[in-house]
Amino acid sequence: MDLDFSPVFNVVIIYEDFETGKQARRTYDFLVENLGTDCRFENQMWKFDVLRIPKLREMAARDAAAADIIIISGHGGDELPADVKHWVETWQGQSPNAIALVALFDRPREETRPAREYLANVANRCQMAFFAQPDDWPGKGGEEPPAASQRHPKSRDALTSVGAAVQRAAELPRWEAT
Repeated sequence: MDLDFSPVFNVVIIYEDFETGKQARRTYDFLVENLGTDCRFENQMWKFDVLRIPKLREMAARDAAAADIIIISGHGGDELPADVKHWVETWQGQSPNAIALVALFDRPREETRPAREYLANVANRCQMAFFAQPDDWPGKGGEEPPAASQRHPKSRDALTSVGAAVQRAAELPRWEAT
């Protein structure tokens, strides 16, 4: 009997519009390409707009609470929309399972500071690693919260692999027109 066990990495993607959704999907596809032999990937995608509907926001929050990686992809700007913040606060209160929170923005760091700081604080409270594009990647000053790898059953090696793949993804051209 062949027991081929591959751990499942569940990724939840929340995106602002078609372009930011494509960017998040490219990041997900990159992770699958580079880590797909070590584990199996599943994903759910939610658009910012659907979070206005309470029932859908609750469903998206349950998905995020069960996810291993949460990717939030948007244009940036001053603040995240109120519905997105409400979604974040909902899954944050459900003892999330994620080892990493990834923020993808298409504006410079200075223009996304409030959203970045908010998400970095959420990641810190939930003991997740936080990565933001552009600028905040492993090896560029941000350190993994020690408790993130200690509490997660998929181990420090999994987080190291995800972080390395995300860092390689950061070196790819971003937000290009296709």
